[in-house]
Amino acid sequence: MMSQYDTETAVSQQSEHVWAGTLSRDWNIGDNPNGGYLVSIALNALRQSVSHPDPVSVTTHYLRPGIALQPFEVKVDILRTGRTLSTARATLTQNNKTCLEVLSVFGDLTQNPGIDSTLKIPAPSAIVPDECEQRSGDAQGIDLPILDRLDTRLQPVTTTDNPRAEINGWIRFLDGRDPDVNALLLFSDAFPPSLFNVLGVIGWVPTIELTVHVRKRPAPGWIQTQFRTEDLHQGRMIENGLLWDSQGDLVAQSRQIGLVMKK
Repeated sequence: MMSQYDTETAVSQQSEHVWAGTLSRDWNIGDNPNGGYLVSIALNALRQSVSHPDPVSVTTHYLRPGIALQPFEVKVDILRTGRTLSTARATLTQNNKTCLEVLSVFGDLTQNPGIDSTLKIPAPSAIVPDECEQRSGDAQGIDLPILDRLDTRLQPVTTTDNPRAEINGWIRFLDGRDPDVNALLLFSDAFPPSLFNVLGVIGWVPTIELTVHVRKRPAPGWIQTQFRTEDLHQGRMIENGLLWDSQGDLVAQSRQIGLVMKK
């Protein structure tokens, strides 16, 4: 059986470079589909359009929110196909309006085209998932249908006089689906903003741009995460994320700029 994620991110080919489907509401945060869910849909169209299997670098610009339970269209433009990499763009639209633009480089993460190194970013010591807090819509003051799809655990915050804008946690699919490279894009945008640890629940923090670099295909099991914001200026934050698989290997790094909106 297909997982909920695979079913609800599926796209149907309409022509050589156009794909279509309908957005689910089960990945919503409040009234809008999660941004990582939208990227997953665009990636499905891209992966079926290029000759390389794995997204290595994905940059997404969010122009407007998606609309749940409404049809969408994804147009794919192949920019370059090489021996080791393919570059392509995907545009997701609803009602003839662009929701997001995705520029992605694809490769094969099972191949080593260059120099390897012992340089690594180790996973931090962390409280095991069973001892972490379940992410809650009540805690954020917002309806979170996405929590019926994702098992998201947050490490308790240590109370100090100088709290850090950092969130550590774990994530996996509730239906038991193992993580893959597409899921890493979703997981990079599925946690509450790390600024909440400093500012409290401050309302909606829409993403302007999100870039994810995928380092390797993840092993089955939980994905451990760390998200940290060290810069907030004029209502714009920059947040960096790290994701490790169940073997402790770094599998993805993310960086996003978002708007910190007042309630």
